Amino acid sequence: MKSPAATPHLYGLVGHPLGHSFSAAYFADKFAAEGINARYVNFDMEDIGGIRALFEAHPELRGLNVTIPHKQAVIPLLDSLHDDAARIGAVNVVKPDRAGGTLRLTGFNTDHAGFARSLSAVNKAHRAALVLGTGGASKAVVFALRNMGIAVTLVSRTAAAGRIGYDDLTAEVMAAHTLIVNTTPLGMYPKTDACPAIPYALLTERHLLYDLVYNPEETLFMRRGRDHGAQVMNGLAMLHGQAEAAWEIWG
Repeated sequence: MKSPAATPHLYGLVGHPLGHSFSAAYFADKFAAEGINARYVNFDMEDIGGIRALFEAHPELRGLNVTIPHKQAVIPLLDSLHDDAARIGAVNVVKPDRAGGTLRLTGFNTDHAGFARSLSAVNKAHRAALVLGTGGASKAVVFALRNMGIAVTLVSRTAAAGRIGYDDLTAEVMAAHTLIVNTTPLGMYPKTDACPAIPYALLTERHLLYDLVYNPEETLFMRRGRDHGAQVMNGLAMLHGQAEAAWEIWG
């Protein structure tokens, strides 16, 4: 008589909307390839306030990734933060601790590690970067860039203390910042006809446009950059890097 199969561990992703995410497919492939008895589920949550109830409803849930728009909003709902997450001010990984029958949730950030690994693999020549957007993903990118010794200028729709607006992207600014990172969701599936309003005509072959969006594989931001001679890359390598770092945390 066969012994009953062990209940598979559960992992997942919380965010809204989640039609763009490749995480479930990535982890399904990983679990199959490595013989891991686990599954990964997308939990589309418009209100992140239900995250603790989600863990309570699924005792087999061993960890969650957190994506747009909850990377900052989740922080007050957690019991503790890892040092990097606290310094960055954004969380993309949550790990539960159920010891003693009490549920405690800790937040981590692996986005910065995934971004740094992916950028180091392709180019080490950049000294200054424009980071488009000021959300949770932006904070992790800025943290990684500064750790790599790259100067950062933040860009948003409206100029304010510590950041410039798109109207401030002069020829001089564009020439001085050869790395441009889009951390906004502009161009993400299904709204693929959108892109950040940078002056694409000022791009050169010295520029690298890095789009954290990875669905579609080539965004309009990337395509317009390539049309003007710039190097381009999407966020898939970053996704892989941060996912493996998350798996190390959950393990």
